[in-house]
Amino acid sequence: MDIKERTRARVLNTIKNGKRPLTEKELFRKCKGKSDPVKPNEFKAILTELTRSGEIVETKNGFKMAPEDTFSATVTRLNKTFGFVRDNSLPREDTSEVFIPGKYMKGALPGDTVLCRYIESRGELPEAEIVAVTEENDTLFTGRIVMDGDMFIQPDELCKDMIRVTGYADVKDGDKAAARIVHRGERHADHRCEIVSGFGTSDSAANCARALLYARETEVEFPNAVMDEARHIGTMKVTDKDTLMRMDLRDEDIFTIDGADTKDIDDAVSVKRIEGGWALGVHIADVSHYVKPGMALDGDAMVRGTSIYYADKVIPMLPKELSNGICSLNPDEDRLAFSCLMEIDEEGTLTKYKFSKTVIRSRVKGVYDEVNRIIDEGHVPDDLAEKYGALEGQIMLMRDLAAILHDRRVKRGAPELDSPEPKIYTDEDGICIGVEKRHSGIAENIIEEFMLMANTAAARTAREHDIPFVYRVHERPAAEKIASLKDLCEQLQVPFPEFTHVKPVHMSMILAAGREKGLGIIMDNAVLRSMAKARYSHEALGHFGLALDDYAHFTSPIRRYPDLSIHRILTDLCYEKKTEESIVRRYTAFAYEAAVQSSETEIAAQQIERDCEAMYMAEYMSKHLGEEFDGVICSAAVFGVYVRLDNCIEGLVRAETMEGLDYDGSLSFTKAGKPVYTAGDKVRVRCVKAQIDMGNIDFVMV
Repeated sequence: MDIKERTRARVLNTIKNGKRPLTEKELFRKCKGKSDPVKPNEFKAILTELTRSGEIVETKNGFKMAPEDTFSATVTRLNKTFGFVRDNSLPREDTSEVFIPGKYMKGALPGDTVLCRYIESRGELPEAEIVAVTEENDTLFTGRIVMDGDMFIQPDELCKDMIRVTGYADVKDGDKAAARIVHRGERHADHRCEIVSGFGTSDSAANCARALLYARETEVEFPNAVMDEARHIGTMKVTDKDTLMRMDLRDEDIFTIDGADTKDIDDAVSVKRIEGGWALGVHIADVSHYVKPGMALDGDAMVRGTSIYYADKVIPMLPKELSNGICSLNPDEDRLAFSCLMEIDEEGTLTKYKFSKTVIRSRVKGVYDEVNRIIDEGHVPDDLAEKYGALEGQIMLMRDLAAILHDRRVKRGAPELDSPEPKIYTDEDGICIGVEKRHSGIAENIIEEFMLMANTAAARTAREHDIPFVYRVHERPAAEKIASLKDLCEQLQVPFPEFTHVKPVHMSMILAAGREKGLGIIMDNAVLRSMAKARYSHEALGHFGLALDDYAHFTSPIRRYPDLSIHRILTDLCYEKKTEESIVRRYTAFAYEAAVQSSETEIAAQQIERDCEAMYMAEYMSKHLGEEFDGVICSAAVFGVYVRLDNCIEGLVRAETMEGLDYDGSLSFTKAGKPVYTAGDKVRVRCVKAQIDMGNIDFVMV
């Protein structure tokens, strides 16, 4: 046993046998040892290690032994009045959280390591209290500057209290700013901070979004090393050497279909009629040919994990020199692709599939709206004849095949949730001037069904060869979530199917029954809440929501790292003819790390996208204060009801504005026990408040 271990043991023994907490000076005096005296800085390090490990805790009176029923955790996120932690003993891929009521937070901040003790739970999640903060994280947060004698910042999410500013940049009252905690107190209100960056007025969604990205430490620009590699790749052309050992598909009728404003065109399709069914080709830009392991591009892409999209902005995973250049399947240009070549029978069953490195030449840059017109009219209109004339037959074949594939998905029992998405329009100054519900036509559905088939084929290939892979998984709903869903169905008198183990078709039956009773919006939300979150995994766990045993993400390597990962693995399997044993050795650890990292970055990106879009929608509604709108109540809670407008904008009708009404604990606000406002009701509301920096909109009933 060395000096450090002996000192460590003496510290634990001294604290354990002490009658009161002991300060650092008291402990040092009692534990420094005579024969092997430890230095003060070394002793301090030992105390820090014991605190971080959760063996001891530091209170305002000194150090004491940690309670036996505690566990070490990391603070994952905070809201105004509560927070969440993740048990540090869980494997990294387990994202389960524990709820912490605000009064038990002890001033903890996101990223802090804390010691927790479980308490009685009052909701669906387990609950705990924070006993001590054992390791402080360097926390950035955003908020609105408030001048009230001194300068304060009202955090967006950190807590409900204003935090005093002790050092600041050039900011003024009402500005959006990012701050860092420089002094900790026992409560959030006791913390002190300094302003590290100002972003201008909080009444601009663009400013608020920039501040949020800064606080979430989202890299908008690429490092120099990444850009150097991207510029070099951007100058490349497809040469004869590149096409060696590749299947030449340049004479095939392959083309792309995307939105009119899409620049990164990374997937193309082709369909033929063959004996007994169809030959379907899904051709994806061969990003893995250019982005190799060990490159700065690859390392940065893994850290980013995904592209981020909000309003009119995109933060790409890879620089535009790739996504808009050599890896964009532009028409009439030779491009390297990774193709999934499939055969599908008349019933829509995938019967054969293989993956090949190819060289293609897209015939046309198809546009969803134009292809939808062709399908709606049953032929190519005169004004589109020059562009699509030679592809009319193939477009109709695609329509027919996609319809068969969709019908097969329905027959599998895959639930079809109605989850409307907004499309946000901004002017030249970046101000939101319009929001509408995003519509999907037959052309969009064609591409969706074809991509699903290629993704399924990729996952099947990996499982059949038993090689490491990054699967897209969606696990079976938890039993307690199904029990809650059953209770709701009984309350609403929606038939609930009998089963021992829930299957996707049971969810479809619940959705159909709810829609028949005019409760579509309620049941869509309830079924969605009951299901697990989709994630990435190195294990083939199946996809409940798609009713598939095998699924992966193959079709977007330009914007999702898991897709790039499996392109790399499939390349070794299908193109370079590596042995399965060598693939296992080479990619086992990589597949695990890529899956965990991709899941984490996806969650972060989705939260950024939701938060930013809420700011833009609030900005839009700030120009419509006092106006009336028709909407539907989509949910109810103790603090009010949420109303969704036709354009997907949601606002809160606060409980205090509905005088004389009481929340029934479930779906309604009632009067004398009778429902007055219930989820699913059509209502008319007036917009009375729009808080841009928080993304909050308030309505009142008309």
